[in-house]
Amino acid sequence: MAIRSFLYSGDTLCKCIFTTAQLKPKLHTLEIYKQTRNFRKFTGKTKVSEPSFPNDYIEKGPVHFSRMWKPFAFTIMFSGATFVAAAIWEYEHIREKTYRMINHYKQLRIHKTGWRHEMEIWWKNLNEGEKIFVPICFLNVIVFVAWRFPISQRIMVQYFCTTPAARAICWPMLLSSFSHYSFLHLATNMYVLHSFSSLAVTALGKEQFVALYLTSGVVSNFVSNLYKVALGVQSLSLGASGAVMGILGFVCTQFPDTYLAIIFLPMYKFTASTGIKAVMGLDILGCLLRWQYFDHAAHLGGVLFGMFWQAWGNSNIWQNRISVLTFWHDLRKPPGSH
Repeated sequence: MAIRSFLYSGDTLCKCIFTTAQLKPKLHTLEIYKQTRNFRKFTGKTKVSEPSFPNDYIEKGPVHFSRMWKPFAFTIMFSGATFVAAAIWEYEHIREKTYRMINHYKQLRIHKTGWRHEMEIWWKNLNEGEKIFVPICFLNVIVFVAWRFPISQRIMVQYFCTTPAARAICWPMLLSSFSHYSFLHLATNMYVLHSFSSLAVTALGKEQFVALYLTSGVVSNFVSNLYKVALGVQSLSLGASGAVMGILGFVCTQFPDTYLAIIFLPMYKFTASTGIKAVMGLDILGCLLRWQYFDHAAHLGGVLFGMFWQAWGNSNIWQNRISVLTFWHDLRKPPGSH
């Protein structure tokens, strides 16, 4: 079982919050509540009632490794397309800002009043990391609400959960990264993502951050499917933990000397490097011992991809995106221009 401690950075310049709470439950997410007695003791709340999981729609059956070629190809193509799209997004953002500066362009705006004015002020006061977090959180909440409607349950199980036995095996590796059946699961994931998003976006930029987040989710689910096929596990996975672990892997590798501490025990501090090693060690142990409360294989897949991106991908892939930008620039030029 993963550590369920909320941690925070001891550095006053980067108030990041770190948690290693497992974010991918097994099939029955009510087990999360059974495993979090300390949480209930602290809050004084009783177990929250969750609707029963729609087990009737789960597809099962033996899966051979040959079926993994299609999700493997999807993972490679999706990863490449995501980072190419991120580079183009960055280009368009810089192009727009440059034209505004050259033309001294000022957009006429309608003066808003009431709640719209308050929302505009609130949005302007957010930093870049928080502005990326808000739409990601919104999408996760929308999917969480969709689980509550019986009419959509078949679609939710088919496309917003991942298992190698399902007929739809590729797109669920992405969509399940926005899917949470338990409110505690959703809240924990979003809490961790919010805590690290500002620091990660500062280091990566918003475009590269989004690409890393999405790709980590797909890669982590592919690793999870490989693990399930190898062991013959017939369980579903859902949740943003793989994507979040990719961000954690990058941040803790990029800033290894940042001090973290248990939020309720601030006197105990340790470095981010130590923390991420402990998390990985626990997930490796979970894989070896075949713990099935949480998807430890997905955790490892996500965090290893985040560490890979910090150590090699950022400098050898992202920093060499000039060919993509040149091609897009030539494509964007009006006919006959030089």
